[in-house]
Amino acid sequence: MSKINSFLDYLKSIFPKIVKITLISVYLIFLAGAVVRMTGSGMGCPDWPKCFGYLIPPTSEEHITWKPNKSFEKGMIIVKNEVLYVAEKDIVTSGEFNINNWEKYTKHDYAKFNTYHTWTEYINRLASVLSGFVFIFLVLGSLKFWKQNKKIPILAIIALFLMGFEAWLGKTVVDTNLKPTIITIHMVVGLLIIALLLILLFTVTEKQKTYKYHTLFSKLLVISVVFSLIQIAMGTQVRQFIDEQVKAYGFENKQYSLMNPSFKFYFHRSFTIAIVLVNFGMFYLNQIKDLGYGLVNWIVFLIFLETITGILMYYAEFPVGTQAIHLLAGAILFGLQFYLWLQSRRLKVVD
Repeated sequence: MSKINSFLDYLKSIFPKIVKITLISVYLIFLAGAVVRMTGSGMGCPDWPKCFGYLIPPTSEEHITWKPNKSFEKGMIIVKNEVLYVAEKDIVTSGEFNINNWEKYTKHDYAKFNTYHTWTEYINRLASVLSGFVFIFLVLGSLKFWKQNKKIPILAIIALFLMGFEAWLGKTVVDTNLKPTIITIHMVVGLLIIALLLILLFTVTEKQKTYKYHTLFSKLLVISVVFSLIQIAMGTQVRQFIDEQVKAYGFENKQYSLMNPSFKFYFHRSFTIAIVLVNFGMFYLNQIKDLGYGLVNWIVFLIFLETITGILMYYAEFPVGTQAIHLLAGAILFGLQFYLWLQSRRLKVVD
């Protein structure tokens, strides 16, 4: 028992580092997910949590192709005549395909194999699993704060619960063959987890810090957060439209991804102007009033990056890497703006 207490005391002593590592792990999941979206690898593994019934994915189509005198374990998946079949038991195939040994996979009808897509999706899942272990350490490290500040373990436990919910959503994304609405919910829950982790980080690292107050800056900050939430909401709608286009025309025909876009796309594109003006106003006030908010500089940089990648995706037909950068930058931008809001709530010097 003393060893467990000593271990928990050690985790408490390094808790701020654990929170930072946990936050980084979530952003790595965002990056991995963005790469999956960019490469069209979302269905690289047709099942969940395994991949074609394997703990470690197959490396060639031969592994998932039915052949005579070949061994398959229960739960392994094959592609035959463009249909997925699951082995109902451990079998060794005979000279002919015996349908009685196999069950047709009915959760969706996507039956393609691409080694690159499979391993891209698998790495995405692996990043999520590793992050899950980090979250467990986060909760363990938070337990020793119960008497000191119950808010810390409660937030950590909620974050772990949401990670489990994210895992279920990941399964649902695959089972529904990348249903856009589920993907959007998947991302929103990820942003909520980031917000919880940032509250934890702020609570344990900035207890004594105070910041200057400026009335106009404070109002612009609130407007910028609201504008960003609107932009993210519109962005998810545009992404849903793109996903439907990809399903209709194929991932290889990127030039059709934004063909005949709806009003939501034009609103998303034009609304960027308002976001740029508000945030540059914050940047200007932060400089001339010497408010000391270092995050403003990074926020302006990320908005510039978001704008450039958005322009490239529309006018240059999604160059390699732009979609991943756009999605990751948006998630980081949200995190920085949320943390700046937390800082702005702790004020001392009035203008």
